[in-house]
Amino acid sequence: MTVVAAYLYRHGTRVRQVDIDEKIPVSSDKSEFVWIGVADPTAQEMEMLARTYDLHPLAVEDAIKANQLPKVDIYGEQLFVVARTAHVEGDSICYGETAIFVGHGHIISVRHGSARAHVTLRHELEAVPSRLAQGVDYVLHAILDFIVDGYLPIIEGIEEEVLTMEQHMIDNFLGRDEITRIFNLRRQLIRFQRILGPTQEVATKFSKVDLVCIDPEARAYFSDVRDHVRRVETMVADLREVLNSVFESSNLLEQQRTGDITRQLAAWAAILAVPTAIAGIYGMNFEHMPELRSHYGYPVVLAVIAVVCTLLYTRFKKLKWL
Repeated sequence: MTVVAAYLYRHGTRVRQVDIDEKIPVSSDKSEFVWIGVADPTAQEMEMLARTYDLHPLAVEDAIKANQLPKVDIYGEQLFVVARTAHVEGDSICYGETAIFVGHGHIISVRHGSARAHVTLRHELEAVPSRLAQGVDYVLHAILDFIVDGYLPIIEGIEEEVLTMEQHMIDNFLGRDEITRIFNLRRQLIRFQRILGPTQEVATKFSKVDLVCIDPEARAYFSDVRDHVRRVETMVADLREVLNSVFESSNLLEQQRTGDITRQLAAWAAILAVPTAIAGIYGMNFEHMPELRSHYGYPVVLAVIAVVCTLLYTRFKKLKWL
């Protein structure tokens, strides 16, 4: 297990470092609490934390498995919160999990597969002691807000890619690789929506329901998290619609371009049919063909071919077939 940080705070100020097996008495002052951050712990190490802070076995089991959807569970006087992190690797969205144990005198975050550590967040909170002094519920809000804010750059990056793909679709045919990318993005956005829905439910629960360890005055902060999730969820839904539109529009434009090419081929075939037909008649070697004895026979025939072809070309041009 990597213990990222384990500190005792009082009145918004870091007091000292603590060991994860050190039992800190719960103070009546909500500004005094322990904040522990760990990453990828083993079962034995989680058992140590469970004994020290009286964590519920079911919550500990979920924190070890790290395969839960976002949720909030109540175990006596403690809360167990699961949030899903997201980051981009190559062309794919990868997910991690952050499990958070919240008690009256402690908050423990257990991270699995997260690309963003909480070190920066901790420093930001320590820079504002008045906020950190408000207790574990405000730290919980800060962690959830930190996780949700990480969603937006991912969706904005996909949005830029989709807009570029949309412009390319207007100018050129979409290739096989681009169509494959469209379906891949749609699958990833569907999976992302499966994370966003439960995340919004968690934020809504914190903003509207009386929960242990959560000050009623902190509900407005969790409402802000819920609004952020809704914004991302709306963007994801819009992107799915745009991807569907890009694919359908590409098919329509391809059909239109194919129709244009077909009309052009038909127009040129009609024009070429005139000299072909006339030349075919002369190629049949009839004995009695009056114009064969005429001095101006061939120039007249060539002129007729040129006039008819010109008329056909002009007509097709007006019809926008050429």
